[in-house]
Amino acid sequence: MNDYLVTLTIVLSLVLAVWSLVTTMRNRPPDRSHLAGLAVLELALLALAATAIASWIGGEQPAEAGTFAGYLVTLICLPPLAGVLARMEPTRWGSVIVTVVCLVVPVVVVRLQQTWQIPGV
Repeated sequence: MNDYLVTLTIVLSLVLAVWSLVTTMRNRPPDRSHLAGLAVLELALLALAATAIASWIGGEQPAEAGTFAGYLVTLICLPPLAGVLARMEPTRWGSVIVTVVCLVVPVVVVRLQQTWQIPGV
């Protein structure tokens, strides 16, 4: 997996989480800028997925292929899910949804990287 894209997605997600947390503390709903941030995060995650799949096709193989594929699909679905749920909840709780999802994304990215490189395998 591309370490640069892994770091980029984690940083983007954490920045968006802090931004949404500040919005929540100001008692405001998520606005278009949050949705734009989720779109940028989704693009970075799609680039990460594309490089991982290209590496997989190119001959490298994740240590746990089924688990890796499950985490990859979950990771790609998280930002659009957050965007839809945030639009459905036009209160401060919509900002909470974006915050929580943006805190989950780095965990899934790290877990995805761990399933790609299990030590000792």
